[in-house]
Parts: sequence; structure tokens; C-alpha cells
Amino acid sequence: MNPGREETLTTDGAPRPDTTPPAIRLVGVSKHFGPVKANRSIDLSVRPGSIHGLLGENGAGKSTLMKILFGMMRPDAGRIEIGGRPVAFRSSADALSAGIGMVQQHFSLIGKLTVVENLILGRAATGFVGRWLRPLDLESARRRAIELSERLGFGIDPMARCETLSVSARQKVEILKALWGGVTTLVLDEPTAALSPPDAEELYALLQNLQRQGTTIVLISHKMPEIMRLCDRVTVLRDGAVAGEADVPRTFADPAERHALEAKLVRLMIGRNRPEVPSRSSHIWPSVLSVRQLSDGERFGPIDLDVRGGEILAVVGVEGNGQAQFVELLMGLRPAAGGSITLDGRNVTGMSTLNRFQSGIAHIPEDRHNLAVADAMSIVDNASIGFVDGAPFAPTPFWLSRRRRARFAAGIVRRHKVRAASIEGPVTSLSGGNQQKLVVGRELSRAPRLMIAAQPTRGLDIGSTAAVHEALIGLRDRGGGVLLLSLDLTEVFTIADRIVVLRQGRIVGETTTAEADIDRIGSWMSGVEQEARP
Repeated sequence: MNPGREETLTTDGAPRPDTTPPAIRLVGVSKHFGPVKANRSIDLSVRPGSIHGLLGENGAGKSTLMKILFGMMRPDAGRIEIGGRPVAFRSSADALSAGIGMVQQHFSLIGKLTVVENLILGRAATGFVGRWLRPLDLESARRRAIELSERLGFGIDPMARCETLSVSARQKVEILKALWGGVTTLVLDEPTAALSPPDAEELYALLQNLQRQGTTIVLISHKMPEIMRLCDRVTVLRDGAVAGEADVPRTFADPAERHALEAKLVRLMIGRNRPEVPSRSSHIWPSVLSVRQLSDGERFGPIDLDVRGGEILAVVGVEGNGQAQFVELLMGLRPAAGGSITLDGRNVTGMSTLNRFQSGIAHIPEDRHNLAVADAMSIVDNASIGFVDGAPFAPTPFWLSRRRRARFAAGIVRRHKVRAASIEGPVTSLSGGNQQKLVVGRELSRAPRLMIAAQPTRGLDIGSTAAVHEALIGLRDRGGGVLLLSLDLTEVFTIADRIVVLRQGRIVGETTTAEADIDRIGSWMSGVEQEARP
């Protein structure tokens, strides 16, 4: 029986109302940022020991609401109750003291520090003994980290530096950090956005184990299968307000019931039915990108690969198998130790990153915050990053028109439905999903011959994901080539025309989407089955 669904019975066997107060109750919570109403009088009740889903498009107010719950923001109106008691959090420390932990979408770890140092950062017990400052007890913290990691089945080395860990391992450290103080309620914001399918499966098992141990979990997610698999109840936000709620049965008597519930949740979330699956490519042009014996001399290559005009070629593989090195080689961020890169018949192997942009390559980076946007700059400035030759902003070679740049940025915001209060505001005023839509719009505006799209829909909702897919397909249909690197196999099977599998820096399998077999792709990715590339 699910902890969130236990019923109390009377002596005659009839159910009676459960008087246990909600683990979390938000009443009339509102938050405004100038004219933007991020949260509008939201009521939310989360049962103890349940997994409660929070659905909504990018900018619907989900993360803002949870930041209010975690004490990172103060509400303009409304109240918060924890276990039936009113609380007023002034900081995240207050929320932690009340038993609430939060894992945000973007990692907050310090890479140069070890795992255990990140775990105790800001919480370590220090003080003065006489005239002397008591040192940090790292050994006790290390033993506790090992014990907690083993109890959760993580297997994390507490002395490893976080910068050396994979994305999935860093996600586990973030969860360890949130649970370090013995929290009873855990909030996770898009926890599988950066995880491969096997890593996501590990996380699902962890969350279900935490629930069995009595932890209450609030899960922010855009992934409908994830919500349907894990959650006991779901609340849908749209435009900052509650659009609807629903219980999620563990089992369905009829598959049609499951589909009907999914369709209902999608309509509540985006105000319309789920977007249709796009059509496949109907025409193939000559190769846009040709890679021959490309290698970095370390962990990647040598490989041969072609991306033809009019096709989307997906590169898949377990995270950490050379995808990042491949993109860095293609973009000139890492020197090639051998081989060649040809774009439309022109050798670009020795070109700078700038010259590759100017030659017709566009890039949607996997790491948005470090490689795609500049947090200190405005939306207008971020929209025009990379157009260093001035076009289309320069009336003269020596002056960039602010008015033209603003008009250009406004066009991207309008076409790609970026929710922004003002294009003159900082890019950090946008939600993560809206930042991603800005980046995608900027890169498509280059009218590239080749788009390198690394995790282009990470963190995006259903509607925004469909818009990005439509944009990439539009580029394909105009004769451009798209190199898609994605951990989301659903995305790959939805829009890709051809698939190659990368393992340990080498291509180990290739197939068309029409002929693809999910089990064979899984075996190529895992290395269980050794099979030569056709």
C-alpha cells in the first residue's frame, strides 16, 4: 500500500476521514516580480509519505513556489503550514530546520571540493575551545557520508572531487546534501533532466525507497511517464495558478484509462492536446558534415561519420562515453590529434570556433549556464552573443545598433514563445526552460548549414519541447543537417532519421530510426553485445 494513501477504518469496517495533517500545506501563496505574477493565490496540500508531482510549462511558477517553500524567497501573500503548524521561513536554514530539503535543477556543488566537503559546507560544527578554534571533524563526516551513501545504494567516494564526477554521480551528491540534515520532506526540481535512462532508473528506485522509509517527496517534472510511474497525486500549474489536480492510480484496469489521464494532465498543463508527432525526412541532400578518423588522442576516436543535408542524425550513448569530447572537437574547443572535419566540402579542422560559426555551424550547448548564456547580461545581450561580425546589427562596421539588437531579441522572444517580462531584464529573470528557448532561437537565427544540438530539450515542458523539435525539423527540411546528441531515447525516436551509438569514444552501432530495435541499441550502449558497425 502506498504510504500516501493509507485509510483509517472504523470498527464497522467503514473508512473514516484521515485526521493526519498534511506534510505541506500552502494557502493562497502569491509572488510577483514587477508586473509578472509568478504565483497567483496557490493552494497546495501534500500528504505525508507520498510522492506529489508538480507539473507545468516553463514559467508556470513551479520552481518559484518551491523556492518559497524552501525559504529562498518570501511570498507576497499566503501562508505555509508544515505538519499542521504555521511557519514563516526567513532562509533555507529555517526550512532545513523544519525538515525540508531541496535539490535544485542546476547543481550547486563546488567542483574543487571533495564530496564530503560539499556535504558539510555551511553546516560543519566549529567553535572555540578556550582560545582555540575547533577544527572541522572531516573524518566523522567521511564515515557518516559512507554510511548514508551505502544506505541509499549510491556507492559515492566521499573523498572524490566533485569536478571529477559524472553528471549522475553529482546528482546523487546533491541528494545526499539535501538529506544530510535528516530531512523528512524532499523537493526535487527536474532531477532526471541531466540523467541517462539507466541513471534515471537508479533515481526512481531511490525515490521509491525513500518513500518506503517515510520521506515525503515533491517532484517537479515535465516527463509524463515519470509522473505516472512515481507519483501518488499531481498538481498542475499554468500561468502561475493551479489549473487542476488528480490522483494517480498505481495500476489501471484498462490502458485507455491511463491514456485518458495523461491526456487530461497535458491539456491542463498546456491548454491544448499533446502536439502531433512530426513527419520523417522526405529528401536527403549531400553531406553537410564529414568526419574522417577524428580523434583527440585521449578518450575519443578515431571515428568516421557523415551528417547529410535533410536529415537529423542522433548520437546516443551512456553519459560520459565521449559525447562532450566530440562536440568540443567539432566546435574547435578541443584540438584534434588526428583526422579531419569537413563542412560542405571545406576543411574546417584547424579553424577557430568563431570561424566555424561564420562558416555555417550553430551550437546548442549541453551546459547552458557555462557555455550558452551570460548570467550578468540582459536578454538582449544574450540574444546577440556570437554575432561578432556585426550582422544583423551593424549600420557600420564599427558600431552595433542597440535598437536593432533589441528588435532582433524581441523577434526571438516572439517566435519561440520565450516568457519574458522585458527583453531589457537580466537573462536570470527567465526560467531555465525559457533560457533554453532563447538559446535555441539565437542559434537557429544564424541560418546554419549544420546544427549541433546537445540535449536541446533538457528541462523543457511538452509544448516547448515540441516547438524545439519543430524548429530542428524545419532546418532539416530546408536542407540543413542536424547532429542531435541526446540522452532521451524518446526524443531520438521522435525526430531522428538515423542513429549512431557511441561507447568509450567509438561508434559501435548504426541504424535508421525506422529499423531501430530498442534492445539492440541498449546492448550497444551497455557493451553487453559486441557488434560491428554496419
